[in-house]
Amino acid sequence: MCRLFAMTSAPERVHATFWLLDAQDSLTVQSRREPDGTGLGYFQADGSPVIHKAPIAAYEDRAFAQAARTVESSTFVAHVRYASTGGLSERNTHPFCADGRMLAHNGVIEGLDKLEQHLGDAMSEVRGETDSERFFALVNKETKAAGGDVTEGLQAAARWVAANLPLFALNVVMTTVEGMWALRYPDTHDLYVLDRQAGGHHRKRHLDQTGSGGRLRVRVEGLADLPSIVVASERLDEHPGWRLLRPGELVHVRAGQQVTSRIALPDPPANQLTLADLHPHAAASQGAA
Repeated sequence: MCRLFAMTSAPERVHATFWLLDAQDSLTVQSRREPDGTGLGYFQADGSPVIHKAPIAAYEDRAFAQAARTVESSTFVAHVRYASTGGLSERNTHPFCADGRMLAHNGVIEGLDKLEQHLGDAMSEVRGETDSERFFALVNKETKAAGGDVTEGLQAAARWVAANLPLFALNVVMTTVEGMWALRYPDTHDLYVLDRQAGGHHRKRHLDQTGSGGRLRVRVEGLADLPSIVVASERLDEHPGWRLLRPGELVHVRAGQQVTSRIALPDPPANQLTLADLHPHAAASQGAA
């Protein structure tokens, strides 16, 4: 499955080093299939977004993803893609960016023709072929309808998809300059949150976390002295504070690590897909571990 990662230390900016594919491990041995793309998004000091992303379609792309990349921001989002819809191209690689927001998704949404009809003019912001980017366009449309309330926009978009489209999973992380959101729906895939005090569990350590199979590693020296909130598809270290989001739970983190949570989708999808319902390529993307 796709790997999601998001982190905020807002309003404080920190330097973080990412290895989107850790070269020290054999992905071929430890995964059922190779990743199809990697992406990293963050914000400059003036609030302008920056995204580094590439499909894994050639050796050069793999080298790009394996190289250490040090960036500075108050929020970050990273994604390792196993493609379910859309070809191996940069425009289909996460995260997606619009209206000062970045979004990455793990899961499968079907019925995209119906979603496109519902989007109407909002389809103009879509550049690629993925279900994820179309969902992001719906989030932006609903956020605009909610007067700029991103939490309400994300909830409304997810509820519409759950009620109207065949859905396998809708795990989402989204960031702004000082905000972060995470949604787990339904209970198909895991999504964890860690409220990390300065110095971590031992109160004196920087952050250094690594996903299984060498898919993603992040190191942040400044978090030896600053608190942060981390969201990820799996527990990334031994910290006992990792918490699995409940099915349907939407978490919003404001600057200063102010966390609010709600069960945004209390009911299961109207048309819940299983692996057996998916096209073999999509099923393989959701089963990779």
